[in-house]
Amino acid sequence: MGRRQSDSELGRLALLALFLMGAIFCCMVYLFLAVASKPSGITTADSVSEFGDVGWRSGEEDGECCRGIANLELWGDAVKWGSEFKVNSSKECCMACKDMCGDRDGHCLCDSWVFCGDREACGLRYGECWLKKQKDTLDPDRKDSGDLIAWTSGLVFGKGEGIVGLETEYGTLHIKLRPDCAPHSVAYILELLQVPHYAGCQFYRAENRGSFWDSQGNHVKNAPFGPPFALIQGTLAAHGFVFKEIPAEVSRTIRRGSVAWIGSGPEFFISLANHFEWKKAYTVFGSVLPEDMEITEKLAQLPTKQEVWSNINVSVLESPVALWFRRIKPES
Repeated sequence: MGRRQSDSELGRLALLALFLMGAIFCCMVYLFLAVASKPSGITTADSVSEFGDVGWRSGEEDGECCRGIANLELWGDAVKWGSEFKVNSSKECCMACKDMCGDRDGHCLCDSWVFCGDREACGLRYGECWLKKQKDTLDPDRKDSGDLIAWTSGLVFGKGEGIVGLETEYGTLHIKLRPDCAPHSVAYILELLQVPHYAGCQFYRAENRGSFWDSQGNHVKNAPFGPPFALIQGTLAAHGFVFKEIPAEVSRTIRRGSVAWIGSGPEFFISLANHFEWKKAYTVFGSVLPEDMEITEKLAQLPTKQEVWSNINVSVLESPVALWFRRIKPES
């Protein structure tokens, strides 16, 4: 016969039951809060369809990106005097300039900024933020540069500004530059604009979208990611022009139309598809305007031959396509 439970044992069982009920209640509350706070409707497929082939939109990923080049002082007409306007960081100074590009037409009252952020070197000028307007944003007025310069400077391009033409025999690709995210990269492109010739600059690899990406650059479900890899690749090293390795800058997700360096340059590529699988492995410094993407598609259909690079099958153009930059006047 089993032994009768004592009052103390019954009390312990009651406490245990209460503990288990409390634990179950806490778990239910946690699950409810987790579901309630989860973002709704955000999926990879949604992201793909939202951005499509528009290239680089302000605000899509890092619209607040604000970078400049240290040890550089840009000149220009002041629209806001730093002696009367001080901020805590170069980003704040950059954002103040961007705030002056807010009209509906995208015209910028400020297109360059200069900030003094070295407390010791700047002395009484520490924190000064000078907002300026350049006579020519594609050829900004540089006062001085070098290790002894305490200033950090940057450019801001409004709508229709900061666009350069990448000319080929098959048409001109209009590329919107982004100095706020990749200032060193853009500085190199602006230097290249001053070179009288571009011998050596060319596209030498071209791979279409195959059946792996649709016409909008969206990856087809369950399809492989290449080869082909949906890109055209080339070099921006002009003969007689000294190229300096470009430091890694803000990396962005590669989307259809993205223009990005391979490593530190001068090798670069233009993507014909949304390559989310590459994450943020490359420095993107601009994007091809959507209306010009048909030219990249045309280049990707040119005759190629197969080669193997580092155990990867690639399509190399039988005849490289020469390219060169030219200035594009902003729309009035």
